[in-house]
Amino acid sequence: MGMFSQSVDVECTAEGVPQRLLWAGLSYAVCAEPVRWYERRQWWTEESRAPLGSGPGLVDHEIWRVQVLPDHPVGGGQEEPLTLDLTRHIQSGRWRLLRIHDALRPRTA
Repeated sequence: MGMFSQSVDVECTAEGVPQRLLWAGLSYAVCAEPVRWYERRQWWTEESRAPLGSGPGLVDHEIWRVQVLPDHPVGGGQEEPLTLDLTRHIQSGRWRLLRIHDALRPRTA
């Protein structure tokens, strides 16, 4: 699946690591160690100007890749984890879902 941006509620540990999220009306638990990195964003498309001294929070944004399972599986069967990329806006603390990965799942004919 491609990239998009959708609001998501994320609950984090005291260290700021995602551990649970609420998305599309369902609750998910993080089931593997999340991975974090930073990417450059095109701040000029969102901001009219960059305030002096705001470089790190303005230029880079935090991305987390998480694997999650629904808290209440549908149909009672064992489900495969979903792999999601989330971003957190440093100043507001808001989380967005950027990408759902399904390319690594085996396809059947």
